[in-house]
Amino acid sequence: MNYQKLLKSKKFKIAVWGTGYIGLSTMVYFAKKKVKCVGYDINKDKINKINSGVLPLADLENWFGFDIKKLVKSNFLKATSNYKNLITEDFLVHFIAIPTEKDGKPYYKPLLNVLNNISKINYNPKNPPIIIVESTLAPKVSDKKIIPFLKKKKKIVGKNILLSIAPRRDWFIEGGKNLENLDRVYGSTDRQSTKVAKDVLSIVCKKLHVASSYRVSEMVKSVENAYRHMDITLANQLSLAFPKDNIREVLKLVGTKWNVETFHPGIGAGGYCIPLSSRYILSQVKNINKLSLLRETIKTDDGMSKSIANSIASKGLKKIGILGLSYKGDLKVSVLSKVIPLVKSLLKKKLKVRLFDPYFTKKEIYKAVKVKTFNFPKDLQNFDCLIITVEHRQFNISKKILEKYLKNCRLIIDHDGAWKKYNLKNNYHLSGDNGWI
Repeated sequence: MNYQKLLKSKKFKIAVWGTGYIGLSTMVYFAKKKVKCVGYDINKDKINKINSGVLPLADLENWFGFDIKKLVKSNFLKATSNYKNLITEDFLVHFIAIPTEKDGKPYYKPLLNVLNNISKINYNPKNPPIIIVESTLAPKVSDKKIIPFLKKKKKIVGKNILLSIAPRRDWFIEGGKNLENLDRVYGSTDRQSTKVAKDVLSIVCKKLHVASSYRVSEMVKSVENAYRHMDITLANQLSLAFPKDNIREVLKLVGTKWNVETFHPGIGAGGYCIPLSSRYILSQVKNINKLSLLRETIKTDDGMSKSIANSIASKGLKKIGILGLSYKGDLKVSVLSKVIPLVKSLLKKKLKVRLFDPYFTKKEIYKAVKVKTFNFPKDLQNFDCLIITVEHRQFNISKKILEKYLKNCRLIIDHDGAWKKYNLKNNYHLSGDNGWI
């Protein structure tokens, strides 16, 4: 049976486990195609907002470019905090989009909890349900954890349950880089799972690439981000090795070569994907002499915050203002943000640190980094050093206002170039230029 036709008949639905950036976007894009979707999350505030037609992640409004209220009113989009609502026979597809990390390391207990819930359903054998894992996995996790766990629950992959691994690549900064338009890789355990996965994913995804097996697609996300992790870290190593040279400009010109991507030095790689990628891969490699490049990448990346803090302290700067907690501009994601270890390193140097991010409340900022916030832009006058870690839209204010409040500032480090256009004299540095560190 064609699962795409079954879903579009409106007699069957999609279950989405986890309503973060990945899960919520899965729900919204399938609902947009008139497929009924129900998302599960333990956060009741998120659930209430979704069911009211309000995005719980407000920074996604520009990324989607359309209102979700119509999808909710037409009953194509719904959320629940009761997992039992998702374990009925009318749910043909189960997308798993939950975090698979804890404290910066691979962590699969929540994934196994979801699999346990899914395995409680008795399905029609003619149309076995398919599990599509969107969460990032380390190599071999399907063979070592997912498939054995399902077998233990009397769910035999390829017979009474189907399985496909289809990691996501969305870039939640640019609206065009989304679930519909980006290339999507998927790999399954058997022919039937492969066919059904294609039926389902092609409802939304325009560019599908089928892997020869789930073992291949499982590795793709970690490996592609490990490449980026090493490239970003090489940029930082070059900047540390040649502090008096403009490595940012060097790398910009290097990027003009047709087969080289442009990277720039900074405070380190942050977010769910890139800094975790190397750890996902290394978690399955017992020989410490293997993949030495990845091990050195992690070592250098983890040490960037200490190097920056040492540099700032050596200049005699004492009052540090940080703009941005998120790991990327106009997103509210502080998990694994490199700002967190940076603040810790600055505090260890006995420096006074304050942080402002318009997407976070005072309580959220203090919980994340244990420092107080400040009023932007007025309180900029209180700092002798400023570090702009992300390019939030709200940081884009006039040069006149900046000059008014930056009179006492002796050093500005701008990671993404948020204030590059203002020409703020010699105390302003893009990360990676000569003298920034």
